[in-house]
Amino acid sequence: MKKLIVFLACGIMIGSAAKAQTAMKIAYINSAVLLQSMPERVNADSALSKYTRTFQEQIEMMTKEFQTKLSAFQKDEKTMSEAMKEVKAKELQDLQARIESTQQSAQEKIQQKKQDLYTPILEKADKAIKDVAKEKNYDYIFDVNSQGGGIVFSKEEYDVTALVKTKLGIK
Repeated sequence: MKKLIVFLACGIMIGSAAKAQTAMKIAYINSAVLLQSMPERVNADSALSKYTRTFQEQIEMMTKEFQTKLSAFQKDEKTMSEAMKEVKAKELQDLQARIESTQQSAQEKIQQKKQDLYTPILEKADKAIKDVAKEKNYDYIFDVNSQGGGIVFSKEEYDVTALVKTKLGIK
């Protein structure tokens, strides 16, 4: 009986020690709130807004030109020869194509500018998250703002990619 009690006590102590070793330290962050509070974001938003306005102004000028030419065409169409109608219609089509091309190009350039402006901010936030995780010894930090609560930090010791690749016979 005495041996049974000692055995159970040892089992409980070993179980408690094992449980303590497997306890993970988990935290979460709201990246949207973090990014909203970063002063660098205000400057990036302002720069991106100014950059965007230059394209908007250019497209507005082109659109006004198109509207003016379209109105003139519609007004004078009845008195124009067929050859002149074709020339004016082609001119309008070309102008409309340039507007569309400019809009597409502007969107691409704005997206690139946004990426250029925000990448250093996101990298700074990411570094701060990882630094806090290491300082506070977190195993995982989840982002409550991302779809499905994505992991923004995890200890590499929990990465099973190599094990799964080995299981699949991948080197």
